[in-house]
Amino acid sequence: MFYLGNNTVSEFTIMGFPTLYHYGTLLFVCLLIVYLLTIAGNVTICVLVKVDSRLHSPMYIFISALSFLEIFYTAVTIPKMLANLLVGNKHISVRSCLFQTYFFHALGSCECYLLTAMAYDRYLAICHPLHYSSIMTSTMTIKLIGSCFSLGFLCPLTEVILISRLSFCNSEMEHIFCDIPPLISLACSDTSINILAEFVTNCFTIIVNFFLVMTSYFRIIIDIMKIKTSVGRMKAFSTCASHLTVVLLFFTCILFMYIRLTKSYSLYFDRAVSILYSVVTPILNPIIYSFRNQEIRLAFKNRMCQRQNV
Repeated sequence: MFYLGNNTVSEFTIMGFPTLYHYGTLLFVCLLIVYLLTIAGNVTICVLVKVDSRLHSPMYIFISALSFLEIFYTAVTIPKMLANLLVGNKHISVRSCLFQTYFFHALGSCECYLLTAMAYDRYLAICHPLHYSSIMTSTMTIKLIGSCFSLGFLCPLTEVILISRLSFCNSEMEHIFCDIPPLISLACSDTSINILAEFVTNCFTIIVNFFLVMTSYFRIIIDIMKIKTSVGRMKAFSTCASHLTVVLLFFTCILFMYIRLTKSYSLYFDRAVSILYSVVTPILNPIIYSFRNQEIRLAFKNRMCQRQNV
């Protein structure tokens, strides 16, 4: 898939947080617990939406698609991070690093598009309730999800192919996993086309999607404020408040990381931000977005009761 340039290095050393390596075992246990909880939470949501017919609406299908996405999004980086915390050999081959970079950005891009589609779904449900069922059909929902995944896997392809043609002279990657900015910083050949490709792709994937999401919610808030009763306003806003929380958390981190004038503020600050959107956000999604939802909590309780009665 990737043609490797004439590199003077065959593998990279992922530096991570060098000053914290004497806490390696403790960090391993904490990260493993977070990873297992992330997988368990997102798998539970996928199963509940599949087996409970009351959750077969577009909103919950989107939620299950997001949970499905988070399972693989975390699997791209966290297992390698766990291995690096235990073993002295923190190396990764150039080819493996490129594949990790591609899938991390592809799945991250899928999440950007999926959050945008979910904002559109909430916009239709609140601002055009009479036309919602005729527009957001099951077929339309599946097409939107399929489009999100297709666009997501296409977006970073050019960036990673261009990076694979660079020559790398330094093998020490000042990051916690393989990513585009750290890879560009290790190159000893001209990276101007890579920087341009990264900027254009990030603007299209991050800024455009964030603008569309916020536009949808701006229209939603305007319509909610027109509701005469406070109870009605709270009920309407509660259906999209969780989604807005996830959107702001996810987009704030990636906007800071990939759309800014300065590439790095400190060796540790970027890595701390990376922990937020690669580890923390995936475990918060099931909590914020789903288990606070009354229908999903009820479905979970019903399944638990059924298993106890068997």
